[in-house]
Amino acid sequence: MENFAAIDFETANGRRSSVCAVGVVIVRGGEVVDKFYSLIQPAPNFYTCWTTNVHGLTRRDTDGQPLFPEVWKRIEEKIEGLPLVAHNRPFDEGCLKAVFEEYSMEYPGYKFYCTLAASRRALRLPCHQLHVVAAACGYDLASHHHALADAEACAAIALKIL
Repeated sequence: MENFAAIDFETANGRRSSVCAVGVVIVRGGEVVDKFYSLIQPAPNFYTCWTTNVHGLTRRDTDGQPLFPEVWKRIEEKIEGLPLVAHNRPFDEGCLKAVFEEYSMEYPGYKFYCTLAASRRALRLPCHQLHVVAAACGYDLASHHHALADAEACAAIALKIL
C-alpha cells in the first residue's frame, strides 16, 4: 500500500465521541507528504483520570479548541480518495463514526485498514502494542499516545507490512 492516510485519535473519556486530539499522516507514492495534528474540544467535554493518565491531556488543554466539525473540514480535503489506516482499527474507526453521529454529520463510509491485525499476521512478537510493532518495523515511537506520533508510527508500520 503506497497511498493512504494513517489516523489516530485520543479520547477524553469512555465515550468514543469524546475525541480530544487527532493526528493524520498522508502517504502518497510510499512517501509521507503531509501531517496534521489538532486538539479538539471533546463531546462530552469531561476527562477521566484514566484517559488523562494515558495521554496527558486535560480540559485545560482543550477548552477553547475547535469542535470536531471544524477540525474535520481541514482533514477531509487531505484524505479525499485515500483509505484510512489505524493501529487497532475498531477503536479509531469507532471514534470517527461516533463523533460523526454526535454532530449529526453524514458518515462517508471511509475504508479502514488495521496495522494491529496485519502485525499479528506478519510479525512474531510477544505483544502487538503500537510501540512494540513500530520498533519491530524500525521506527522509534518516542511520544506514545500523542495522536500525531502514533499516526506517524502507524504509517511507518503500514509502509512495512501492508
